[in-house]
Amino acid sequence: MSSTFDDDDVHLHFLRLALDEARMCEPTPTAFCVGCILTASPFGSSAPVIIARGYSRELPGNTHAEANALTKARRLSTDEIRELLPHAPADVTTEDVLKHADVYTTMEPCSVRTSGLAPCADALIAAKIRRCFIGVGEPDDFVQCEGARKLTDAGIEVIWVKGIEQECLMVARRGHHSDS
Repeated sequence: MSSTFDDDDVHLHFLRLALDEARMCEPTPTAFCVGCILTASPFGSSAPVIIARGYSRELPGNTHAEANALTKARRLSTDEIRELLPHAPADVTTEDVLKHADVYTTMEPCSVRTSGLAPCADALIAAKIRRCFIGVGEPDDFVQCEGARKLTDAGIEVIWVKGIEQECLMVARRGHHSDS
């Protein structure tokens, strides 16, 4: 019997870890609290490994979860990458790893930023990530989001994880005034 794992359980596990990240976010009435986990399993390894985590406004400058996770991944040294991914080639770069990466984000990556900063969908496309697992679509509270469409159009596989939408939305809207 081979050692396999249920993909749905693994994806839900990483999305729940992304929710833990989102819960660390400082709530604000003008933005969502989003969490992100970047995983990779390239170079002959079987189980995915977390290479970076991020949440909204974690790093200075009104930053978003996916951009923060990418920034932190890009700060990894070659030695740190090889420690996380022992089968990686000696000259592996973060950009090599990102081409094998999966992104787990509690909310659809933004396609437009009212702040003028680069949208997360564009950053994920530029990083050439492999797949994006999303907990919930971005509501139209602030902008009309087309992040999932942008990713799909760029050839990135988008997977909507079912069964966690309400929890993702509840965490995302912490600090917002309720209209109900």
